[in-house]
Amino acid sequence: MGELAVEKHTEYILSIEKRKDDFESLVMEHLRLSGAYWGLTALDLMHKIGSVKPDDVVTWIMSCQDKESGGFGGNVGHDPHVLYTLSAVQVLAILDRLDALDVEKVSDYVAGLQNEDGSFSGDMWGEIDTRFSYVAICCLSLLHRLRKINVEKAVDFIVSCKNLDGGFGCIPGGESHAGQIFCCVGALAITGSLHHIDRDLLGWWLCERQCKDGGLNGRPEKLTDVCYSWWVLSSLIIIDRVHWIDKDKLSKFILNCQDLEKGGISDRPDNAVDVFHTYFGVAGLSLMEYPGLKTIDPAYALPVDVVNRIFFQK
Repeated sequence: MGELAVEKHTEYILSIEKRKDDFESLVMEHLRLSGAYWGLTALDLMHKIGSVKPDDVVTWIMSCQDKESGGFGGNVGHDPHVLYTLSAVQVLAILDRLDALDVEKVSDYVAGLQNEDGSFSGDMWGEIDTRFSYVAICCLSLLHRLRKINVEKAVDFIVSCKNLDGGFGCIPGGESHAGQIFCCVGALAITGSLHHIDRDLLGWWLCERQCKDGGLNGRPEKLTDVCYSWWVLSSLIIIDRVHWIDKDKLSKFILNCQDLEKGGISDRPDNAVDVFHTYFGVAGLSLMEYPGLKTIDPAYALPVDVVNRIFFQK
């Protein structure tokens, strides 16, 4: 198992940008902006953000913006979507370059995706999902523009997606899923609405996600996956029930998923690594206060020092 291979993971993340013709890069082409968020946040958590050139990153990010709508696509020339718009804001926040944005235009794009029932569409085509509720609320909060939406209606829609098991689905009546639960809990935390959650009931459902190998799954009877180290753990921390799982076993599970030769973290031991699971593995360890890592905010999914800079510095 060993310790977190910080240097190897740094090399792996930096190498992804240089290998634009391999399989991993090609299948990520449509969500490259989110890939930048995963990689750069992992680097920042490991105190390695100095390994990248901020100006180059900012120039590329701004080239992904749809100038007409103000939203961002997953890559240059791609249609705008609220998911990639948040990724753009998060990366610029990490680099302390939110000044590169026309904040009113970007926030108008996000706010314009709210529907009459309080839900949010992901883009102009209208798909509705509680993921988009979280993304919109998180994005507007980071830009200090939550006032542009009907927060009360947004909260009401999220609460309408709550299930009898205490969890949340993607739409009303949808199955409880750890990823959706993070989105709903995170959005309720940002809007000061956690009183809508039954913390013991939801905490029980979440802590039941820990399996014999120490890892966490997203739903009952599913395999463990490193990414749920984030989705489950962040929610448990927000509702103050993280002491209900075995953090030592979870840490060992994540560390067992490392490629100690080439760097990167996989979903399960001995599987192929990718930047998505590398980020969520590092983020999960950060939530558990792993030595040497920056602390990550469980609601905003950004290093705490970045969040503090946005909200507490003039």
